[in-house]
Amino acid sequence: LVLVGPSGCGKSTLLNTIAGLEQITEGEIRVDGRAINDLHPSKRDIAMVFQSYALYPNMTVAGNIAFGMEMRGVPAAERQAAIDKVAKILQIGHLLNRKPSQLSGGQRQRVAMGRALVRDPKLFLFDEPLSNLDAKLRVDMRIEIKRLHATTGTTIVYVTHDQIEAMTLATKIAVMRDGEVQQFGTPAEIYNNPTNIFVADFMGSPAMNLIPAKIDGNGAGLSVVLD
Repeated sequence: LVLVGPSGCGKSTLLNTIAGLEQITEGEIRVDGRAINDLHPSKRDIAMVFQSYALYPNMTVAGNIAFGMEMRGVPAAERQAAIDKVAKILQIGHLLNRKPSQLSGGQRQRVAMGRALVRDPKLFLFDEPLSNLDAKLRVDMRIEIKRLHATTGTTIVYVTHDQIEAMTLATKIAVMRDGEVQQFGTPAEIYNNPTNIFVADFMGSPAMNLIPAKIDGNGAGLSVVLD
């Protein structure tokens, strides 16, 4: 699921409420059929990946991926097996002994994804994880994220303001404006049948052409009068 909309529309706020970093004022949040409103963030079985990689610079790639498991008291053999598994999925096995300073932006983002993936959560939350990457790396990482979703089958809620990213990544899209969902559907549904002028103008590149007009009805039939 991709949440897309202009800056300030509430995408990241919605993501933070799912994660438990912000409280909701009403309603209920359910993950896998279970209400999680009153659960502490650490108990929600959710993993987040942010725009900032937030890697520990003094640790190797393997150390960064294993750190959370080590804090939870996961045995060393189990940690190593988990590291090897995510390294294979993300194709970073050759990077495990390197420090973050020795990695490219795309490699760092893959490590951040690996740190989330190793938890085997019920839900991934991605908050504009590709914003700091150049155009080519963004394309490469979109492919990585699609592959991650296909490999694990785990639900991903992905925030972006980039409609092209939304259209290429999403199974379902929620288009947001001023804290409200304007339309929810597949990329094809939203592109071909926008529910209102905002969605029609915002989604797609180049944007849809809009011409103000009125429908005029008379005895001879209907006509369109351009403003």
